[in-house]
Amino acid sequence: MIIHKGKEFYTDKDLALSVIGGRWKVAIVWALLQETPLRLSELKKILPDVNQRMLIRQLRELEEDKIIERTVYPVVPPKVDYKLTDIGLSLEPIVTAICDWGETFHQFLDSK
Repeated sequence: MIIHKGKEFYTDKDLALSVIGGRWKVAIVWALLQETPLRLSELKKILPDVNQRMLIRQLRELEEDKIIERTVYPVVPPKVDYKLTDIGLSLEPIVTAICDWGETFHQFLDSK
């Protein structure tokens, strides 16, 4: 059994899905794989369908899980940016495979 953030997981797969599961997490990781670092406003432009509150929540969860790193610069107005950590960068083949599968599935649906 694995305990992470006060929750019990019986397999590594459950733990992994807990960390990258979430409506916007894979999309955030994908965006940070394309360009890094990104500011909140840049992520919002890349993901226009997410509201800011949800985006911030997903970013915080990814930060808590050490998938992304948040840097706050001591300037006025405040500047904050996000980048993938080493463990976050290791998601690249997984995120790429999910995105590729999504494209294949989209073509499949269009052919029906």
